[in-house]
Amino acid sequence: MTHRYTTVTVQVPASTANLGPGFDAIGLAIDLWNQASFKLIDKGYVVQADGESADQVPKDETNYILDSFFQLYRHLGEEIPPGVSLRCINRVPLASGMGSSTAALLTGLLAANAMLGAPLDKFDLLDLASSIEGHPDNVAPALFGGLTIGAIKDDQRVMMHQYLIPVMPILVVIPDVSLLTEESRALLPEMIPRKDAIFNHSRTPFLIEALRSGNLSLLAEATRDRLHQPYRFPKIPGSRQALERAREAGALAATLSGAGPGLFVFPGQKRKSIAAAMLQAFEDEGVTARAFQLASSNQGASVSPLK
Repeated sequence: MTHRYTTVTVQVPASTANLGPGFDAIGLAIDLWNQASFKLIDKGYVVQADGESADQVPKDETNYILDSFFQLYRHLGEEIPPGVSLRCINRVPLASGMGSSTAALLTGLLAANAMLGAPLDKFDLLDLASSIEGHPDNVAPALFGGLTIGAIKDDQRVMMHQYLIPVMPILVVIPDVSLLTEESRALLPEMIPRKDAIFNHSRTPFLIEALRSGNLSLLAEATRDRLHQPYRFPKIPGSRQALERAREAGALAATLSGAGPGLFVFPGQKRKSIAAAMLQAFEDEGVTARAFQLASSNQGASVSPLK
């Protein structure tokens, strides 16, 4: 095994998925970035972490970023390095609906790929990461940036299209509620009524058109959903009330962010007042929450290798 580089730095953005009706298919990159630096060492695995939930991050080879790093070596049939030093700066909250697990997965895959001289291109990495995650909704925007639509074909390759949309303000409100993605997915029924499927797929094109064209008046109706949010709201106390307060305060649209528990809002120019209204709604239900005033991003993940 020959490494082209022995030190690399990777940056991966947060992302939100679904945006209402686009379940497991639509995602948007968010201008909030995790950063990680990798260095090959003689022996052992050393992990340092700063930022969001740094005290919860495993500091050995069970770290998900390191495990993802190893996965690419295994995928290519390469020998895993005997020693790696990893330094993480985490800005994306864990288990928030902002794609933290996808960011970790891509960080490891991108670093290993760069060290090995980039044998896989971005579309190969999209296929690999989506096969690991099970869907491309967070992977595609985090990797490429912008608004993305994606589907896994029968041959397991991902069909993906990227839209570079006007950068717009967004608001993510994260309640202090424990809801892992696996738990959130388990809430969903195996079968859904035909009318609910029609409801969602009839709105999805309008969601894409609203963001592509800038016709944001479409967003309120275009972000409505019947496939996943109704089943998840009961596990997130205050979520329905917070979304309703957001709309009353002038939000263009408000949805769950991915599988939750975070809530994603297109606030227009009223981020502060909408954030305050949503935080109050959660407080009224006895739930603490944090508001992140952010923006969409047309930039995806990047790698800076050093020999």
